[in-house]
Amino acid sequence: MNQEEKNEVKNKIQEEKVLQAKSGFVMLICGMLLTLVGIAGFGYGIYLIDQSAGGAAAGISVVLGTILFVAGVLVLCGLKVINPKEALVLALFGNYYGTLRKEGFFWVNPFVTAINPTVRIAANGKGVSRKVSLKTMTLNNEKQKVNDELGNPVEIGAVVIWKVENPTKAVINVENYKSYLSIQCDSIIRNTARKYPYDGAEGGDEKSLRSSSQEIANIMCEELQEKVENAGIKIQEVRITHLAYAPEIASAMLQRQQAAAIIDARQKIVEGAVGMVEMALEKLNENEIVELDEERKAAMVSNLLVVLCGNKDAQPIVNSGSIY
Repeated sequence: MNQEEKNEVKNKIQEEKVLQAKSGFVMLICGMLLTLVGIAGFGYGIYLIDQSAGGAAAGISVVLGTILFVAGVLVLCGLKVINPKEALVLALFGNYYGTLRKEGFFWVNPFVTAINPTVRIAANGKGVSRKVSLKTMTLNNEKQKVNDELGNPVEIGAVVIWKVENPTKAVINVENYKSYLSIQCDSIIRNTARKYPYDGAEGGDEKSLRSSSQEIANIMCEELQEKVENAGIKIQEVRITHLAYAPEIASAMLQRQQAAAIIDARQKIVEGAVGMVEMALEKLNENEIVELDEERKAAMVSNLLVVLCGNKDAQPIVNSGSIY
């Protein structure tokens, strides 16, 4: 088989084939009837043999009863129950057979087997359900330590809201679609975090992990969707749930942020105080309440700035005499 034929076979496997299965109720009745008739025939044959009056008829009755019983059991083995938001990927002798996606009670070929690599056999030896859930699920990745664009170690964690959109691709194309999604999610988080700084410059338009978390989460969602497309998974949303500096530099970065916050606050206080002083002087001149020379204006401005920019509340002093 050449490469083109292999690719063609691979593409055929990836295409989902939705089975139009028969009603399970009709086949349930047929299976029960076959089983009961087989038991009755087998019992009648044994009765004839015990009475020593059966001969060939007794042997035929036993054989037909056995065949009907086995046929009834096989019919009953083909019954499948599909709950809402579930799918069943079936294989027949190693080949992809089809997928049951519609909820209900159905009958399929009793020789088909359900495949789901994410399911493990229970310790007691009994198999657990191999249905593929189509419900919306959440992947909560543990926080990871990565270096941002500036080389600062940061801790970042994200939650992914996803669901299986194509169960055939999810089961056949990858070994374990849940582990595959988790690994791809870890890789996307690491690669994306390295492209942006933790905190952007003041007044800059550059994206950062802290100030543009939603935009960066949307970028992660798009990149992750491209990675898991071949696994039949639909990424609905990605959210950054944890973002912080690594413990070894958290204290230093906290002091840096506090210093920057104090400087910003002081800058706003000074700007507001200057504006209030300017407004006071304009109002005094405009309403001609009092005329101040340059020396008195300077003293007034100095006193107002001390009062407005001080850390503590000012203690007023009433001047009952002349200001000159």
